[in-house]
Amino acid sequence: MEQLDALAAELGERLKARGETVAVAESSSGGLISAALLGVAGASKYYLGGAVVYTGKARMVLMDLPREAMAGMRSASEPYALLLARTARERFGATWGISETGAAGPTGNGYGDPAGHTCIAVSGPMEMAVTIETGESGRAANMVAFAAAALELLKRATA
Repeated sequence: MEQLDALAAELGERLKARGETVAVAESSSGGLISAALLGVAGASKYYLGGAVVYTGKARMVLMDLPREAMAGMRSASEPYALLLARTARERFGATWGISETGAAGPTGNGYGDPAGHTCIAVSGPMEMAVTIETGESGRAANMVAFAAAALELLKRATA
């Protein structure tokens, strides 16, 4: 968690200094991305909101993404992560949207992805998406690794 705190503190200062904002849509990180960003004093200057989009129902209710919006894509993929990041950014009117979607463990998901697989995306003045494979099955460790990778991607995008 110290790694998350350090990354979030650096990002928080960067976003505040630039007058930029962020919104989050995360899945298998279970809210850790948002928790890290909100753990920084002054987070209300840059954090607009977020959602844990863990199920199909959550995707529909919290992100207002109907099945049709996902035509030709599956969760735990880079295109889906980009869709979530864009949607979070647009719905909150944020400078940046960040998303994470994967399989924390101890088993994989229904799409054949192993535990430790996640896709992360950032949408804003630039867009980026990456796939992460930790090679680990430990759920808690993967959740932290996923959140750290998401914050690192936002750090890279805002550099």
